[in-house]
Amino acid sequence: MSNSWWEIKIDCTADLEENIFWRLSEFGCKGMSTQQQGKEILISAYIPQTQVKLLEISDLSLQLEDDANEIGSPLPVTRCNLIDEEDWSSSWKQHWQPQPIGDRLLINPAWLEVPKETDRIILQLDPGVAFGTGTHATTQLCLEALEMRLQPGTASTIADLGCGSGILSTAAFLLGAKQIYAVDNDPLAVKATGENRDLNGIPAPNLVVELGSIEHLRAMLPEPVDGFVCNILADVIIQLAPSMSALVKPKGWAILSGVLSSQVADVSHVLEQHGWTVGTVWNRLEWSCINLKYK
Repeated sequence: MSNSWWEIKIDCTADLEENIFWRLSEFGCKGMSTQQQGKEILISAYIPQTQVKLLEISDLSLQLEDDANEIGSPLPVTRCNLIDEEDWSSSWKQHWQPQPIGDRLLINPAWLEVPKETDRIILQLDPGVAFGTGTHATTQLCLEALEMRLQPGTASTIADLGCGSGILSTAAFLLGAKQIYAVDNDPLAVKATGENRDLNGIPAPNLVVELGSIEHLRAMLPEPVDGFVCNILADVIIQLAPSMSALVKPKGWAILSGVLSSQVADVSHVLEQHGWTVGTVWNRLEWSCINLKYK
């Protein structure tokens, strides 16, 4: 008998989208997607039945309503039902379309035909059950920052801490990086990153992905890298901050996202205590991407 998954559907206004994505990610949902419905949007997300109880989904629904009340938005409507394991991974893909990001990238769902008439760099992506489709503001901000950092001919070495689907690692190579080292503490994310690497024709030695966190990443590196990306929540960034400088060369750089705008000051303060200098902070709705230099 196959396992079952909760399919959570949330009708909401656009100003709640990013916060709901954040709540769902923290809740443990996989394969999140957004569908435009007139002036409103429908967010779909999936989580194994064995991981949460119906009462916990009810608590999540109340939290989303509290968030909406805080900013004076119409209350979101949350619905859920159980679906079979073989159905869930295809259900969320139905409304995910090719998405241009920045000036150079086009994220193309792997199950769709590759667009023929485009001058953009095409990144084929099948996130599987890993977080990171390019639809979330934090991922988009990271991709745009990478595009600015990795101009043609830079041949940089990159680390990706918490690689998820591998979207940032894959984009880094396609944008001109010569070597990427990626880690994630979720085996499914490691699997997804490897599959997306292969899907985009990247040689395995040029994008090395392994299971682990920052200490394992440090052990993987033959020498410090030019820069690294990290799209993780603010609390985790603060926890990892003392170890981040060991990843990069002198005057190395970092792109950190997953930070709410209200958390930028606290995160920046901790990073500055460990030798980092904040260059620019890019914002999208309530999310921020911090671009840094090391000494």
